[in-house]
Amino acid sequence: MFLTVLSHIGNDKCNLKNKKLQALKMEKIVNGLKNGDTILYVGMGIYEGAEFSDGSAVPFDSDSMILAMNDGRAMAPRLMYEYTRAAMSIEQNRGRKFLEQKMSFLFAKAPQKVKVLELVEKLKPKYIIDMNYDFEIPKMYSNEPHYVIIGKARIGAELDRFEIMEWDNGAKKYEKVSKEFLRLDMPIVFKPMGSISPAPTFIISDADFVDWLTEAMGGFAVPPSLKEYREGKKYLMLGLGFAKDTERMVANELTLGLSGGYFVYAKEPTKNCLKFLKSHNMELIAENPNDFAAKLLEVV
Repeated sequence: MFLTVLSHIGNDKCNLKNKKLQALKMEKIVNGLKNGDTILYVGMGIYEGAEFSDGSAVPFDSDSMILAMNDGRAMAPRLMYEYTRAAMSIEQNRGRKFLEQKMSFLFAKAPQKVKVLELVEKLKPKYIIDMNYDFEIPKMYSNEPHYVIIGKARIGAELDRFEIMEWDNGAKKYEKVSKEFLRLDMPIVFKPMGSISPAPTFIISDADFVDWLTEAMGGFAVPPSLKEYREGKKYLMLGLGFAKDTERMVANELTLGLSGGYFVYAKEPTKNCLKFLKSHNMELIAENPNDFAAKLLEVV
């Protein structure tokens, strides 16, 4: 009986210690997001279970993206492997304009405000990498000057695979600015895969990603001042799975010079995902990204 009581006391102390350590970690992450030491990196997985304003499901992974692009129908197994491959097939069969119209129709609808979006709205991080095609995160900065950097692909006029848009808070509109004038004292939302707004631009098919990655490896996917800013920063990754090569390759280019960080993922990670996390010194947190964001909101 006495030993049992001692055991309970020991377990209680251990649990209390773990809770304190967890609280300290959450505070550290929140403070990092606030002061810019930690960069928020958001993927489509934040929308798992979410709906658009018309009640349709928001794509949250490769399979659901394919179904959304193909009117709810599955495609051939070789095309179902990755949505970039499926999009390439649609482009080849129906044309680029059809693919862009399909994407524009899909993402013109507002997605449900999930907890990750609530976290962004509350914290207003200095720098966010948003891999999604919707425009919800930039909207949260609409009452203050900020930048939105939109990724581009398959453009022959220049090497840079991005366009920098500055929000004029007085006129309430975006204006294109040169990379030399990008100010790091203003919030930046980087959407490297394109976006529905200000003008629909989508990096979605295999050809798009081949072009973007080729130029990214040459140093043309990220503005020079951002390359300097990101050195030594940590990342909080929410809504990514890294099961596919494309997703990992893009992340590798966008996070060069990182100093580790946190990868929040509730499912069983693939071997390739674990290899990426180990090589990039990322801590795996086995939790749903929106549940994790809800916990961060309690600390704010």
